[in-house]
Amino acid sequence: MSPRVSPLRAAAAAAALCGLMAGCAGTSASGNGPDSGDNRFIAGNGNITEYKPADRKSVQDVGGERLDGGQFKLTELKGKVVVVNFWASWCAPCRGEAPSLQQVYDENKAKGVAFLGVNFKDSKANAQAFERKFKVTYPSLFDDGGQVTLAFREVPPSAIPSTLVLDRQGRVAARIIGATTYSKLNPLVAKVLAGT
Repeated sequence: MSPRVSPLRAAAAAAALCGLMAGCAGTSASGNGPDSGDNRFIAGNGNITEYKPADRKSVQDVGGERLDGGQFKLTELKGKVVVVNFWASWCAPCRGEAPSLQQVYDENKAKGVAFLGVNFKDSKANAQAFERKFKVTYPSLFDDGGQVTLAFREVPPSAIPSTLVLDRQGRVAARIIGATTYSKLNPLVAKVLAGT
């Protein structure tokens, strides 16, 4: 049985999704953006928010179709530290951060860290081309309709790109709004792995 969503929470989630789709900053990125023929996105400033264990919100009920066509549920990664990155092929900062994300994944997967991408408002062909170009080896959910992103309403990503770090209980321990770098993300992952 799914939990009942209050009208206020539903409205807040819808507003966050509309903000992601409408955008406010232009970019010269090529490809399909959330607005047909337009490449706008909300540019985050890269600020990091960390949450104390008592203040963390669970996001375990997330699931959907992977870019490769298979089904996935976040509960499959329970017990691991999980990095969730919201991205799109039409987003220039997403291209800039892709190598750093892959490097953090490569260095931490043997330590019990999993990565999951959420490809937002994109075409499947463009998203798959992005993954091939940047040699992304972790899975991504295809979120053309924005439903997966709405499932993160408790701690919304608020920009493309955004990154969440989940603790072993599936709760959001940290959030980066905007593009991330190796030097920002790797220490956050290490902290959450250490249980802080």
